[in-house]
Amino acid sequence: MKILDTLFQGLKVIEMEPHMDNRGSFARAYCEEEFKEAGIDCHFVQDNISYNYKKNTIRGMHWQQEPYGEDKLIRCISGAVYDVVVDMRSGSKTYLKWYGLELTEENQKALFIPKGFAHGYQALEENSTVYYKVSQNYHPESAVGIRHDDRKININWRDLGCEKIMSEQDKKWELL
Repeated sequence: MKILDTLFQGLKVIEMEPHMDNRGSFARAYCEEEFKEAGIDCHFVQDNISYNYKKNTIRGMHWQQEPYGEDKLIRCISGAVYDVVVDMRSGSKTYLKWYGLELTEENQKALFIPKGFAHGYQALEENSTVYYKVSQNYHPESAVGIRHDDRKININWRDLGCEKIMSEQDKKWELL
């Protein structure tokens, strides 16, 4: 696998390198040793799967505050999503800046998100499935979020020509 830096400290794009033959393909999706060599030192404790039946489903923008901050490894295993993070680390040179990447079944890319980033995504196709690993169990008292449409951040979401589908909680997050 290739682990690529971004302009955001700690945020990495992971590209799988599939081995193909007449049976199909095989690729390593996660390797603790390779992650450590790339400067990623985390221990994942939980794997989650999110099914998104409708395109233009938006989930986010969420993160957990310390002491329950979490690293995440996000991958789309069917369909396609536009995955977005916002740097919420107040001392960071990219504080309140956002980064977006298309994760698809075809491109097999993943995004490693370090603690301190708000995370969300937009389903670009019907029946898109997101698989993610997290380094911390869910702690509701530590869970926070920001609105996906906060003008201070100004995320450039994709215009899919249909109504956005969101949870009531995600609609209620405060503006910055």
